[in-house]
Amino acid sequence: MSLTKSERTIIMSLWDKVSSQTEAIGTEALERLFSSYPQTKTYFPHFDLHPGSAQLRAHGAKVAAAVGEAVRNVDNLPSALSKLSELHAYVLRVDPVNFKLLSHCLLISLAVRLPADFTAETHAAWDKFLCQVSAVLTEKYR
Repeated sequence: MSLTKSERTIIMSLWDKVSSQTEAIGTEALERLFSSYPQTKTYFPHFDLHPGSAQLRAHGAKVAAAVGEAVRNVDNLPSALSKLSELHAYVLRVDPVNFKLLSHCLLISLAVRLPADFTAETHAAWDKFLCQVSAVLTEKYR
């Protein structure tokens, strides 16, 4: 199911509001992921996963950049995320469930950072968007 024009506007507007905090949001989402779902750490045996570590911040920046790329290409997610999907499916072989878990952690990080802006409508739009992102990232697994 595609996003409505209103949902696309909500997604882009909220991302614009956090544009100066994207690395911190990506890092926070990863910290939350690893804390809440410790099994996800298995894909990062070579990382220092302590909160605020340089490696965690660098990967948080990558996660945020990927979300930003998805926001900018909301109408063409398969093309925008194709290389990332291939990397995770064929090279890294990440369990596809992890995309949904990370999406949930991203939602929480956005809500914590922008509580006044994170209305029920915003939550629903971002949840739908991140479900689409997860679906695109897992389509190479099929």
